Amino acid sequence: MISLKKNFNIAQFQSLIALFVLCLALALLTDNFMTTDNFWNVMRQISVNVCISVGMTLVVLTAGIDLSVGSILAFCGAVTAGLLKNGLSIPSLNLFIGFTVLGAIVAGFLIGGGLGFVNGYAVTKFKVPPFVATLAMLTMARGFTMLWTKGHPITGLGDSFGFLGTGWFLGIPMPVWISGIVVITAVILTSKTRFGRYIYAIGGNENASRLSGIPINKVKIWVYSIAGLLAAVGGVLVTARLDSAQPNAGISYELDAIAAVVIGGTSLSGGRGTIWGTVLGAIIIGVLNNGLILMNVSPFWQQVIKGMVILLAVIIDKSNQKSE
Repeated sequence: MISLKKNFNIAQFQSLIALFVLCLALALLTDNFMTTDNFWNVMRQISVNVCISVGMTLVVLTAGIDLSVGSILAFCGAVTAGLLKNGLSIPSLNLFIGFTVLGAIVAGFLIGGGLGFVNGYAVTKFKVPPFVATLAMLTMARGFTMLWTKGHPITGLGDSFGFLGTGWFLGIPMPVWISGIVVITAVILTSKTRFGRYIYAIGGNENASRLSGIPINKVKIWVYSIAGLLAAVGGVLVTARLDSAQPNAGISYELDAIAAVVIGGTSLSGGRGTIWGTVLGAIIIGVLNNGLILMNVSPFWQQVIKGMVILLAVIIDKSNQKSE
């Protein structure tokens, strides 16, 4: 019981204290931080990172990594926008297919899950290290995005689609509702299902999991597929909010997701961490980004500061592991 209490203090309270201190500092240093408009602005902005980070958490819990989520986000957002705006034309078959909002979104989700499946298949069947497999997908998905958009934004997507990114429901922005559904689903998946227990077991000791009969390859493929799907969800939210699919969307989003996961207490070695911790990490990253903007900090210095935060979080994670 003492050990469990100690782990709880380390894994949870440090992030909560960091968030409190950060909010207090920004409230003192800026005039607009503690306003209702800014609060909802932050919540809307972190919704995308929450979706991506939840998928990243599942991957990291298996002792993997996914560097491709930013590019998958961009490609799926572009595909959704392109199908919604222009439909799909197949000249060789003299065929044109129009898409409703729901149809275009489903197509984007399927592509995201499919690209994630390719990541998982490469990692499990061909034993490609996750870093290399997802780095390759990062490059390919970005290339697919440029090919699909021809390097130009796709705009004018309509109010119905835009509602997903800018609308409100019961006084709460739609992106917050959507990310909340993603979080609750992931919490149930990781804490209440056999699949969730398999994820933690694989990250904790893959060899022992294999000897126990856990279908490691199948679980990992599903995990990477879910990560790709959630990147597509983020892509839809970004595209709907901007009413535009930008070819360069999602650049460095994978870094914010990894930062949220690590700051939230998930171990990069796998087997330890929670979805709620990742949500807290995403809030910290979102508040930090917002505060730096309000303080007119140079975008270049923002990158430096976020890099330092990630490094500090990893150092703390390693220190916690040594003390256990």
